[in-house]
Amino acid sequence: MACYYFDIYDPDLAHDDVGVECADLEAVRLQAKRTLPEIARDLLPKDGDHHFISVVVRDEWNQTVYTATLAFSGLIVGPPSQARD
Repeated sequence: MACYYFDIYDPDLAHDDVGVECADLEAVRLQAKRTLPEIARDLLPKDGDHHFISVVVRDEWNQTVYTATLAFSGLIVGPPSQARD
């Protein structure tokens, strides 16, 4: 198995120096899909309604092999307007 590094952008960079052993690119993809929601639980926007979290996966040769982005976008919707007589 090869080692892959999962860098997180939130929008700051959290550089992965440890890596994760994955059998192939399908395993990399599945790991990224599991990782993003886990991280998002702790990084939901506290002062706004829009936030993006990305993972960029690098291989042992520092080449990007996979990238994914999770977006949060919220909108307050007010009550329906009252009908006027």
